Amino acid sequence: MLYYLFDFLDKQFDLIGAGLFQFISFRAGMAVVISLLITVAFGKKFIGMLQKFQMGESIRDLGLEGQMEKKGTPTMGGLIIISAILIPVLLVSKLDNIYVILLLVTTVWMGLIGFLDDYLKVKKNNKEGLSGKLKVVGQIGIGLIVGITMISHDDIVVREFEQTEVTVNQTEKYKNYEDIQSSITTIPFVKDNEFDYKWLLPSFLEDYTNVLYVIAVIFIVTAVSNGANITDGLDGLAAGTSAIIGLTLAILAYLSGNVIFANYLNILYIPGSGELVIFCTAFVGACIGFLWYNSHPAQVFMGDTGSLAIGGIIAVLALVIRKELMIPFLCGVFLIENISVILQVAYFKHTKKKYGEGRRIFKMAPLHHHYQKMGLHETKIVTRFWIVGILLAIFTLATLKVR
Repeated sequence: MLYYLFDFLDKQFDLIGAGLFQFISFRAGMAVVISLLITVAFGKKFIGMLQKFQMGESIRDLGLEGQMEKKGTPTMGGLIIISAILIPVLLVSKLDNIYVILLLVTTVWMGLIGFLDDYLKVKKNNKEGLSGKLKVVGQIGIGLIVGITMISHDDIVVREFEQTEVTVNQTEKYKNYEDIQSSITTIPFVKDNEFDYKWLLPSFLEDYTNVLYVIAVIFIVTAVSNGANITDGLDGLAAGTSAIIGLTLAILAYLSGNVIFANYLNILYIPGSGELVIFCTAFVGACIGFLWYNSHPAQVFMGDTGSLAIGGIIAVLALVIRKELMIPFLCGVFLIENISVILQVAYFKHTKKKYGEGRRIFKMAPLHHHYQKMGLHETKIVTRFWIVGILLAIFTLATLKVR
C-alpha cells in the first residue's frame, strides 16, 4: 500500500525521499523493522489475550526434564508470527506481484489449518486435534494451487539470454532474451546448475511433465511443513531455525531476481522474484521477534498455527525461486527431525513383528527429545541445532559456486 502511495507522490509531486520506495533494499529494511516492532511491542498483549481465553497448552507427560512446567503456557502464538509477516508485506511490497500473492495465500491457508488444529486441541479438549488426513488434504490443496499457478501463470517465467555484451566501462548489457514457462530448476554440484523435471520421464511421457511437477510441489510443501511442525518441540527451536532459513532464502531471492548477479553466478534469472526479498525479511523479523517471548523459558508457543505456516512458507519460497532441490541442505534440521521419526516408527514396527517386542533406535523421537533423554539442557540443544542450521545455510549458499 505504501509503495503505491509513495510511487504516486514521487511521480506527481516529486516528493523528496519518495523514490526510496523503488528500492527493494529500502523496503526490505522497512519490512524487517515493522515485523520486529509488531512482535515485540504487541506480543505481550497478545499473550495476555490468549491467557484470558484460556488458550493454554495441554502437556502429555513424556518424562522429559522441565516438561510439565510448560503446562498452561499459551499456544496459538503463530498468530503473532502470521500478523508480523502479513502487515509489513501488505504495507511495503508490490501486491500485484504473483510471487507475493502466492506467498500471502500460502501463509493464510496454512495458518488456518494450524489454527483449526490448535483450536480443537485447546478449546474442544480433543488431544488429537485436526485429523492427520484433513491436514494432508489441506497441504495437498495449497500444493495444487502453487503447482498449477507455477506452470500456468503468464508472469511466472525464467529468462534465458542468447547474447551478452560488455561495454567499455564494464557494464553488462543483456540482449536477445526469451521468457519461457518451464519446470526448470536449480540443482547443486552440476556445471550448468539446471535441472528439468521432464528428464525424469521417458520421452513418450514428456507431455506429463507438468503433472509430475505438481506432484513434486505437493510432496515438498507437505514434507517441509510437517518437518517444521515436528521441529517445534523445544523453546525457540523452530523459530530460530526458520529465521536462519528465511535469511538464506532472502539472499537467494535477491540473487535470482537481479540479472547481473544471476548471470555472474550462472543461476536462473527469475523476473519479479526480487520482490520476495521483502517477504523474506518480514518472515525473518517475525521469527526473531517471536523469540523475544518464545526463548527459554517460553511465555508462548507458536502451536501448529505457526509451525505449519512457517513450513509452508519456506517450501513455497524455495519453489518459486527455483531452489527446491536445495531444501535437503537448507532445511537439514527439519529433514533430520523428520527422518528420526520415520526411522523410529519403522524400526519399532519391524522389530515388534520380528521379535514380538518393539525396539528403538533413539531414546525418543524426534531427535531433539533424544538429546533431552541423554540429559542435555534444552537451551544447549536448541543452540547447537541453530549452529547446525547456520552451517547448513552457509553450505547452501556455497553450492552456487561449487560445481
